[in-house]
Amino acid sequence: MIEGVSDTETVKQQLLPTAPPAATPLLADPATAQLPRDRYLNRELSWLDFNARVLALAEDESLPLLERAKFLAIFASNLDEFYMVRVAGLKRRAETGLLVRSADGRSPSEQLELIAARAREIAQRHAGVFLDSVDPALTEEGIEIICWGDLSVAEAEKLSGYFHDQVFPVLTPLAVDPAHPFPYISGLSLNLAVTVKDTTTGGEHFARVKVPDNVDRFVRVRRTETATPIAAFLPMEELIAAHLDLLFPGMTVVEHHSFRITRNADFEVDEDRDEDLLQALERELARRRFGSPVRLEVSDDMTEHMLDLLLRELEVDPRDVIQVPGLLDLSSLMQVYGVDRPNLKDTPYVPATPAAFGERETPRNVFAALREGDVLVHHPYDSFSTSVQRFIEQAAADPQVLAIKQTLYRTSGDSPIVNALIDAAEAGKQVVALVEIKARFDEQANIKWARALEQAGVHVVYGLIGLKTHCKTCLVVRREGSTIRRYCHIGTGNYNPKTARLYEDVGLLTAAPEIGADLTDLFNSLTGYSRKEDYRNILVAPHGVRAGIIERIQRETELAQQGEQARIRLKANALVDEQVIDALYRASQAGVQVQIVVRGICGLRPGVPGMSENIEVRSILGRFLEHSRVMHFRAQNEFWIGSADMMHRNLDRRVEVMAQVKDPKLREQLDGVFDSALHPATRCWVLRADGSWLAQPGGDLDDEQVRDHQESLMRLRRPDQQ
Repeated sequence: MIEGVSDTETVKQQLLPTAPPAATPLLADPATAQLPRDRYLNRELSWLDFNARVLALAEDESLPLLERAKFLAIFASNLDEFYMVRVAGLKRRAETGLLVRSADGRSPSEQLELIAARAREIAQRHAGVFLDSVDPALTEEGIEIICWGDLSVAEAEKLSGYFHDQVFPVLTPLAVDPAHPFPYISGLSLNLAVTVKDTTTGGEHFARVKVPDNVDRFVRVRRTETATPIAAFLPMEELIAAHLDLLFPGMTVVEHHSFRITRNADFEVDEDRDEDLLQALERELARRRFGSPVRLEVSDDMTEHMLDLLLRELEVDPRDVIQVPGLLDLSSLMQVYGVDRPNLKDTPYVPATPAAFGERETPRNVFAALREGDVLVHHPYDSFSTSVQRFIEQAAADPQVLAIKQTLYRTSGDSPIVNALIDAAEAGKQVVALVEIKARFDEQANIKWARALEQAGVHVVYGLIGLKTHCKTCLVVRREGSTIRRYCHIGTGNYNPKTARLYEDVGLLTAAPEIGADLTDLFNSLTGYSRKEDYRNILVAPHGVRAGIIERIQRETELAQQGEQARIRLKANALVDEQVIDALYRASQAGVQVQIVVRGICGLRPGVPGMSENIEVRSILGRFLEHSRVMHFRAQNEFWIGSADMMHRNLDRRVEVMAQVKDPKLREQLDGVFDSALHPATRCWVLRADGSWLAQPGGDLDDEQVRDHQESLMRLRRPDQQ
């Protein structure tokens, strides 16, 4: 305890660094006042447009059929999370009277109204793609999603036996009457709303039956009436509905309909009040399932009186009702995607091992390779397991390694990274793991890993009060003779070997002394009481990333005004930070060519005369999720990579790291990624000034001339697989 101070919370406030207020401008420019007021697009509507692009992939009949089904599932999962977090936040603001307007000037209520209309439109389109296109095509390929009425007598008898043995014991029908209040409906659970009639009194009653969420949504059916093997799936709600009479003996089932509620899944932990962050977070996770409702999905055959009852009892705004034709919750199509039909999926791609690290069968020592020069890895084209994972595993096993310090935001369930850190600690090395237990929807898994690491003797830190630690960094300290050398990894993606095969990310592996010194200072800030804000070769949020990026945009602008060939290229998941957008507008006005590749949300209006006519924005979606964040400032000859998107939460409320890539060969690699993504014939969507997205290339190119960015990079890295 500090002498003279007895209040623990006061000590925390005095010593722990905190984020600057989100609304505080870090850099002001008088030219901003000259920009039009309507220069921003709405971020929520932009996100819905992004999910519509995901849906467009499901509509694309040139893609393998099961990949189209997968995109239908991804669309559904995305929309669930959007309602649980973004819509929930807007509703909370509207209900509490916080009239904070969005960057485009809309109130929470106005945004909610627009969201409801747009979400209903794309949800209908989503259901139509499944019912009218994907489902019939699956049937033609022998993959059927069937109804109870499609079963033969023998098949129905067999499934009835399965229902009696495996399903019936776990069902709990809940009645609603004066003695039984309306039951709590958990978020994202699938339910049957049932009306039954008492055969004695003739009175009708409502009951709810929850479809179990600890069993597969679809029951695999072995068809007995077909000559060829067919993969048949019966929705669990169909099986339950066919046996409702067993759940309500002595009653007549009048009607039954499917419904699903989405609840507010966002929450906050009072880190200043709670001494044990793990326990506080576990309490909040338990409360998450009791959040207020934000969306009600119902089958389109639901009767009006049944819908009225649900609206009344669940206290749902009628604007938040989405009537769905066909199946609810198409995220369950991931189960169908699991069918063993390689001809209906993308051809498997085996990532390459970076040349510096040798062949997969004859690997080189990573530390020896890094002493020869920096290595840039580009996942999933480069193997995560033979590069980043090998780096950490070799560090854990190397007797000359003294310490390993690493941030963990999300990782896999059976993480080799966590296992390597445990092995290192058990071998007597100093191991520090900064585990972000507040990583949304991965909280429970991260709590588990945090405890496993602590039990193994790893020093586990939970980050800084008020901030999420989102940076992807690893520091290895190694004794080499009489000297100490530091080896580093800074990346754009999580230390997760599973998602590294699906997410596109880049990472820098280096033994550069200045990077090692920077990461040493960073980890001292994360684990101790350092307030360091200035670094040698990295930018660190919340204090340095926005300011550093805007400073470089302004410098590129000045160089353009001096006659230099200036160009800014930016690749990110999202671009909504108003200060960064305004800086890009001013660069465009000065003649700087600005090219942006954004996967998801974009609040910038490109192509507006006098403001952004020199800005191009495109979006690329495909078999891999474009996830890397890369920036190029041509006139300054600088490339930067890192974990930060251009969003308030990243720049103000997270610890993020951007690192400069200086090696000419590595800059050439990043230059090639930009050239491929921005090639005129690359398949993409282009953002127009009115906020609409146009699929490109248009009809002026033959199909043979249109190129796929990701396929091109696969061919470049592994020509032997083509």
